[in-house]
Amino acid sequence: MAKNKVTAEEALAFHMEPTPGKFEISATVPMTTQRDLSLAYSPGVAVPCEAIAENPELAYDYTNKGNLVAVISNGTAVLGLGNLGALGSKPVMEGKAVLFKRFADVNSIDIELDTEDPDEFCNAVRLMGPTFGGINLEDIKAPECFIIEQRLKEEMDIPVFHDDQHGTAVICAAGLINALHISGKKIEDVKIVLNGAGAAGIACIELLKSMGARHDNCIVCDTKGVIYQGRTAGMNQWKSAHAVKTELRSLDDAMKGADVFLGVSAKGAVTREMLENMADNPVIFAMANPDPEITPEEAHAVRMDAIVATGRSDYPNQVNNVLGFPYLFRGALDIHARAINDEMKIACAHALAALAREDVPDEVALAYGKSLTFGRDYIIPTPFDPRLIHRIPTAVAKAGMDTGVARRPIADMEAYELRLKSRMDPTASILTGINARARAAQARMIFAEGDDPRVLRAAVMYQRSGFGKALVVGRSEEVKAKLTETGLADAVRELEVINAANTAHLSQYKAHLYDRLNRRGFDGQDIHRLAARDRHVFAALMLAHGHGDGLVTGATRKSAHVLDRINHVFDASETSKAAGITALVQNGRIVFIADTLVHEWPDEEDLADIAMQAANVARNMGLEPRVAFVSFSTFGYPVSERAEKMHQAARVLDERGVDFEYEGEMTVDVALNVQAQAAYPFSRLTGPANILVVPARHSASISVKLMQEMGGATVIGPILAGTGGSIQICSSVSTANDILNMAVLAACKVG
Repeated sequence: MAKNKVTAEEALAFHMEPTPGKFEISATVPMTTQRDLSLAYSPGVAVPCEAIAENPELAYDYTNKGNLVAVISNGTAVLGLGNLGALGSKPVMEGKAVLFKRFADVNSIDIELDTEDPDEFCNAVRLMGPTFGGINLEDIKAPECFIIEQRLKEEMDIPVFHDDQHGTAVICAAGLINALHISGKKIEDVKIVLNGAGAAGIACIELLKSMGARHDNCIVCDTKGVIYQGRTAGMNQWKSAHAVKTELRSLDDAMKGADVFLGVSAKGAVTREMLENMADNPVIFAMANPDPEITPEEAHAVRMDAIVATGRSDYPNQVNNVLGFPYLFRGALDIHARAINDEMKIACAHALAALAREDVPDEVALAYGKSLTFGRDYIIPTPFDPRLIHRIPTAVAKAGMDTGVARRPIADMEAYELRLKSRMDPTASILTGINARARAAQARMIFAEGDDPRVLRAAVMYQRSGFGKALVVGRSEEVKAKLTETGLADAVRELEVINAANTAHLSQYKAHLYDRLNRRGFDGQDIHRLAARDRHVFAALMLAHGHGDGLVTGATRKSAHVLDRINHVFDASETSKAAGITALVQNGRIVFIADTLVHEWPDEEDLADIAMQAANVARNMGLEPRVAFVSFSTFGYPVSERAEKMHQAARVLDERGVDFEYEGEMTVDVALNVQAQAAYPFSRLTGPANILVVPARHSASISVKLMQEMGGATVIGPILAGTGGSIQICSSVSTANDILNMAVLAACKVG
C-alpha cells in the first residue's frame, strides 16, 4: 500500500485554515435573549453553584465536568521529536483533544505546563482537579512520567492516565491475547522479551504480568542489554522491578527460544538471526515509530510462521492507541470513576481482542477494500470499526463498577450500550471509510483542468495522500508555472501531465468520437476541435479508453457546459438514466438530494430512475437507503397536479420491485422527522429518509444552496451516477479540498 506523504506546507496550512488550531468551543445552550443570559449567568447560575457546594457529586449533573478530560503535557518527549518544550507540544495536545471527540465524543481541552519540575507539575494538575472528569498525561519523558503519574493517582480522586504508557500497553495486550490464541500458547507459559525500558515498554510488561505472564519468563532489555539482578549501569527503580536472575546479557541471547518479542525501541533492532532463533509461531510486536524494529516483509522472509504487529497504519495489525484511550475514558467518565485501574485496562484489552475474533461488519470491509477475518493478519480491530464505541466502554465501565471505583454505577447496561451507539457521528466513519477504500483502489485519476491552481493542488494532494496516480490534462510549461506560483514547485516531477497535442492516442480518440457523433451533425473538423482542444472531452476520451480509472472536472466551467461535453463521450443525459446526487452533511446526519444535475423536469419514470441511482450511491457510501419522494403535499393533501408525479413515482418503484425502502409523496419534515412520521403509521419508511427525490432541478438547487448558506451544511457533489464511467463534476466554487473529495469519490467508483 502506498505510504501517505504529508508535506510541511500541507501540515502548516491544515493547522492555519480555516482558523488557527484544531478546535473551538461552542455553547450547548441558547444564548439569544436576555432570559437566556440570566439563566446562563447571573442570577440563575447561583442555584446550581449552591447545590454543588452542598453536594459536590452534582457537578456531574449541572456542569460539563462529567464529559471533560484535560490533555496535559510539559513537552519533554513530544512524539519522536524529543524535548520541544510546553508550547512546542501544543499542536500535539490539540490533536489528542480532537481524537477524544472524534472517537468517543469526549470533550477535551489541552493544557501545556511550562515546567520540568515534577513537584511543580503535580501541584498545577492537582489544583485543576475540580474542573475535569479525568486527566490524560501525554509526552512527558521517563523517569519523570512515572513519578508524576504515581503521585497524581494518589492525590486526585479522578482518573489519571498516562497514554504513552498504558495506551500502548492495552492495545499490545489485546493483540497478544489473540496472537497466543492463534499459536495455541498460554500467557503464563510463554517467554517474553521486551526491548526498550522506557514509559511504554515498562507499562506493557507490567500489564502483561498482571494478566498472568510470569516474572521469570519476562526478559527486559535496554540500550545496555539485559536488565538482570545485580546490574548497576543505567538502572532506576522502575527497571529494577523487572530485573531477573539470568546469565543472559544481550538482546541476541534473550531472543533464543523466545515466544514473544515486544519492541518499543529503534528501527532495525531485530536481526534475521534473532528471528531464526525464536520459538515456533513467534509473536513480533515491532512498535518503534515511524520505522519498526523489523518490518513484516523482513520478518516473514525469515519466518513464515511469525505473527507480526507494528505501529504503522500501512501494515496489518496496527498497535494504535486510538483503540484504547478514548474508550477507556468514555467508560470511566460514564461511571464517574475515581481512577482507571488495572482491571479496567485488562477489560479493555479483552473486549478489543474479542471484537477482532468476531465477523467484521460490511462497512469495515468496504472501507478497507478487502475482507478482514480473524487470523495472523488481523488480531487487532481497525480504528474505524463502528462497534468500538459501544463495546469497549461497556466492558471498561463494568470492570470499574466491579472493582469499586464507580461513584455512580450504571443500572441498565443494555440501555447504556444503546446510548453509546447513538453518541457517534455516523458521517465521520462513512467519510473515513471512503478514504480508506480510495487508498486501497490506487486509481489513476484524471484531473481535466490542469490550468487551475486549485485543481493542481488537489492533484498533488491526491498523489501525496497515497490514493494513486494523478494524471493532469494541460501543457507542461503552464502546469509547472502554476505549481511554482502556488509554492509547489517540488511537485512538478511528481505529476504526469497529459497534453492532447502530443499524445499517441489522439487518432484513436477521434475515431471513437466520430463514431458517436457523426449522425449528430459533427464533421471531421468538429471532431478534431473537440478531441484535441476541449479538455473536458479529451479527459472523457482518456477515461473511455481505460487510460485512467476516474475523472474529475468542472472547477472552471458551469456544470451544464461540462455535462454537455461529457455527454459527447459517455451517456450522461436525461434519456440515459444518469443523475446527479448531492450529499448534505450536517450535525451527524447525511442526506442525499436528487437529481441536482441532469433532469430539468423529470416525470414519474425519471424520478424512479433517479431514486434507484441515489439508492446505489447511498449503498456505495455504506448507508442503507430510505427514499422519500418530497413535495409540498403529504399523501395527497393538499391536492395538487404538480405533486401527482411524486405520488406516481412510488407506484413505478412498486412495479419494479426494488430492494430498498421508499415512500411518497410527502413534505420534507415528514420525510426527516420521526415525530412527524408517527402521524402516518401506514408509511413504509422505518425511520427518517436519507434520500430526498425532489420534483425538479430548480428545487434541488434551491434546497442545496439554502442548506449550505443558511444551515452551514457540508456539500459533497453533485455525484454523477449512471454514466458507465467514474466521473465527478465539481462546482466552480470548489476549494482544492472539495476537488480532492470528489476525486476520492471517483476513485471509489461511487455512482
